[in-house]
Amino acid sequence: MTAAILTRVSFSSSLLLSNPLLSGEPRGVLDRSVNFHPCRYSCLSGKSRRNSWSLLAKAMADASPITVLVTGAGGRTGQIVYKKLKERSDRYVARGLVRTPESKEKIGGADDVFIADIRDASSIIPAVQGIDALIILTSAVPKMKPGFDPTQGGRPEFYFEDGAYPEQVDWIGQKNQIDAAKSAAVKHIVLVGSMGGTDPNHPLNSLGNGNILVWKRKAEQYLVDSGVPYTIIRAGGLQDKEGGLRELLVSKNDELLKTETRTIARSDVAEVCIQSLHFEEAKFKAFDLASKPEGTGTPTTDFKALFSQLSERF
Repeated sequence: MTAAILTRVSFSSSLLLSNPLLSGEPRGVLDRSVNFHPCRYSCLSGKSRRNSWSLLAKAMADASPITVLVTGAGGRTGQIVYKKLKERSDRYVARGLVRTPESKEKIGGADDVFIADIRDASSIIPAVQGIDALIILTSAVPKMKPGFDPTQGGRPEFYFEDGAYPEQVDWIGQKNQIDAAKSAAVKHIVLVGSMGGTDPNHPLNSLGNGNILVWKRKAEQYLVDSGVPYTIIRAGGLQDKEGGLRELLVSKNDELLKTETRTIARSDVAEVCIQSLHFEEAKFKAFDLASKPEGTGTPTTDFKALFSQLSERF
């Protein structure tokens, strides 16, 4: 989302994961060091046997890969999330959702990539059937008006194409996704937004008169009110840099915008999206996300500790 926006806008938009080493297996992954010993099992009482089988079955179920749909999978951050999930096929069954056949081919053209228009609620339904989690990375994207000459000074002007305004994409489109996921009994929705939403006069809202942060905030509130377990990540200025090299920072209410640490690598955002699926500490939380400059601080690897800092539900 803001990824694409901030790529085009350098002025005052330093708002807005590749792969940190994990500090340990996330929840839901079976500890492969545990062995089930049949001799020990045979010595148990009937009740203990039933309990043992129940625990074993639960562990085996927890070890099964979870199916995750990434919408906006053709975007620069969405591509990273989709690729990371595909690389971890022992833990995830990845699906992608894109808007055009061209975007599907761009990310490999696999059968697990669906083509749909998020503004059309019915077109989303096939993609969400049977998924465990949804990661929303869709966003309206402003385009620069032709004729801008940077040598003449001033600022470029932007516009949204007809039918692709933030109200239609970031509000109606995301609402449609949330509704479809809820109907499919999805267990967790991760929504990636942007810092700056507490300020209605933020410069991003003036781009193409789209009020993009206003509509994103409205979709976030809708997700909170939906009753589906959620994680809302309001990213800082997105950078096309390698992830896993910086200390990540979480905060609230745009407090990071008052500091010098207002940016983050796309790959780090992608990693936080995926890690949030595994920790209770990330559920029913909304937070701002940025990072310290590379070379300062300690690269984040303990995501449970990172999420444990959070308290805000919205």
